[in-house]
Amino acid sequence: MMSKHGARWALGLLLTLLAGAQAAAYLPTTLVDRIDLFVYDMRMRVQPAVMDPRIVILNIDERSLAEIGRWPWNRDVVAQLVDQLTAHYHVRAVGFDVVFAEPDTSSGYATLEALAHGALKDIPGFEHKVQALKSSLDYDLRLADALKGKPVVLGYFLSNEPDAVAKGLLPAPALTSADFDGRRIDATRWKGYSANLPQLQHAARGGGFFNPLPDADGVIRRVPLLAKVGDAYYESLALATTRIALGATAVRPIFPKADVNSEAFLRDYGALDAIALNTVPRALRIPVEPYLTALIQFHGQGGPNGGGFQYVSAADVIKGRLPVDTLEQKIVLVGTTVPGLKDLRTAPVRLDYPGVEMHANVISSILNHDFKQRPDTAVEFEIVQAAVVGIVLMIALSALRPVLSILFALAMAGAVIGFNFWMYQSFNLVLPMATALLLILALFVVNIAWGYLFEYRKGRAIVSLFGEYVAPELVAEMASDPARYSMEGESRELTVLFVDVRGFTTISEGLAPNILREYINLYLTAMSENIHHTRGTLDKYIGDAVMAFWGAPVALPDHAARGVATALLMQSTAQALNQDFIRRGWPQLKIGVGLNTGPMRVGDMGSKIRRAYTVMGDAVNLSSRLEGVTKIYGVGVVVGAATKLAAPDYAYRELDRVKVKGKNEPVPIFEPLALEAELDPSRRNAIERWHAALASVRAQQWDLAESEIRQLQRDFPQDGLYTLYLGRIAYYRDHPPVPDWDGVTTFETK
Repeated sequence: MMSKHGARWALGLLLTLLAGAQAAAYLPTTLVDRIDLFVYDMRMRVQPAVMDPRIVILNIDERSLAEIGRWPWNRDVVAQLVDQLTAHYHVRAVGFDVVFAEPDTSSGYATLEALAHGALKDIPGFEHKVQALKSSLDYDLRLADALKGKPVVLGYFLSNEPDAVAKGLLPAPALTSADFDGRRIDATRWKGYSANLPQLQHAARGGGFFNPLPDADGVIRRVPLLAKVGDAYYESLALATTRIALGATAVRPIFPKADVNSEAFLRDYGALDAIALNTVPRALRIPVEPYLTALIQFHGQGGPNGGGFQYVSAADVIKGRLPVDTLEQKIVLVGTTVPGLKDLRTAPVRLDYPGVEMHANVISSILNHDFKQRPDTAVEFEIVQAAVVGIVLMIALSALRPVLSILFALAMAGAVIGFNFWMYQSFNLVLPMATALLLILALFVVNIAWGYLFEYRKGRAIVSLFGEYVAPELVAEMASDPARYSMEGESRELTVLFVDVRGFTTISEGLAPNILREYINLYLTAMSENIHHTRGTLDKYIGDAVMAFWGAPVALPDHAARGVATALLMQSTAQALNQDFIRRGWPQLKIGVGLNTGPMRVGDMGSKIRRAYTVMGDAVNLSSRLEGVTKIYGVGVVVGAATKLAAPDYAYRELDRVKVKGKNEPVPIFEPLALEAELDPSRRNAIERWHAALASVRAQQWDLAESEIRQLQRDFPQDGLYTLYLGRIAYYRDHPPVPDWDGVTTFETK
């Protein structure tokens, strides 16, 4: 029979093999692809917006449409725009994210020309007059004249629709099949196109397609840099505009090195490492993805306020209202953000991303030499990564307890994510990690389930026994190692706390039952949360009193400090509750807290019918007595000397030396005020003055003691301790203590 660990490892190995098969595309799943795409999208979203001042988007916005007229504008207006950009603003290059596929007949010149050759051809001089109007009314000719010799790139659209046709004139191809030395190069292939009028394309410096390339989920993350139509390869709008802006004469392919790939491989599975622009002084290398595409590096959230690129209104350019340096020597892309013109795309950073800005991002990446790439060895990397993750997790998770298993799995996931982001930031590599993350999750779930079946049930008893006493996080810690904890009785040094509501009988008599229930519920909940916050054990509710202790069942070396911190926290919590109670018209909440540290017995002190995990002993009884004297001394918290000694980081004020009922030996009692490091200097001075006055009282120097205490009372009129001692001094003046008086106060009642 296979051992417990052997079966677990076999299951883990199976999951690892399945992950490797998925990475190798033998078991492809859309979930993995979606996670990797989601991670890529999140990278884009969290990247800070970085403005590229070299590129400006000329926006055919709502204001331009209102001022110039609805789109499409007549070509005479577009010609004015080109003239302004090139002659007035001296831009570096212009890329039109629009296509001029149809003749412009808005001037009526075509109608006049048809009449001159038809119905009105016999009218003397009519044809001549029509010809004379050609230069001013033939808007296509007007735009062609404006384009000649200017650094302008016209956009066009490629199509793979079943009814796709070849319309208009394509620009000269960037490459042909002959440029690839017989290699088969994979590229996006297109059957048809809607290009610009021949006279416009002949006049322009270049042309580029503006087709997006959406992934299966409809989100655009990449664009083709080159696309194949027939046997020729054509530039994208971004590539052509960049080439014109940089003065490059041609595009050339860069093949993988011969010592890396065999000639047969290069011939049969053609892929390019990169393309290059023949710029001066050296060629500009542009890495490419499969099918001659490039991942888009989004500079911001997109749009005029996206932070990635400056937007200017087309109307301002046409009217010449912008300063020249706004556009001078800039690359200008002409497009629109108006929803009705349908050039908003789904991008990783937003659902309505301007299409024109996608081209701007690609141009910026080319200029910055900053392209992210999925390496050719991504599949091999994914398989190796899955194998390493699987083997390490199989060994580690089978040996670790549940809590450590969670931490280790999280650490492994963090390592995968961290390495992935490091490769992305440092080496511009986009590596897959969804397979590894899903494998981590699967192995973790399997191991936790396995642990539950064979191990975790041992901890359920701990949860059942201690769940009502300690905070959930402590129960979980105990359940992870149940052998360390039990309800068996034992002796330990612990710190125990009692808190009680002052005047609760009067409060309960003055409130309706339903209001009283809500009042006590809010109070007990707040006090219990304070106890759990410091990892204390909630022992029981005794009417309006709460009993708690620290140091068991989970050992806490600093149990006294945690108890003091809780007592002070309870006082501030009571003040916060009072703000709500006063607003509701309820009585104010005043509490007293007693705290003591010492040896006590802890364990199940209940019966066969009901368990009771609690503490017993003299130290416990003293804590209860100390809670009872808080009202007498006019303070909120009273602690014993042992607690003060065990929690030295707090500042204390000695209140008295007392004998409580049931104790023969006097014990010093103290009021904790705050952490020593946080105590206000004036308060520290008051403590020193008080301790001097207390020494005078014990020395029966009544006048000196009274003088100092009255001064303290003037400084702190709300402090009830001073009133108590002034009363005692007056009493002792009239009833002097016995000669051997030791300054101890005796309490005969609880």
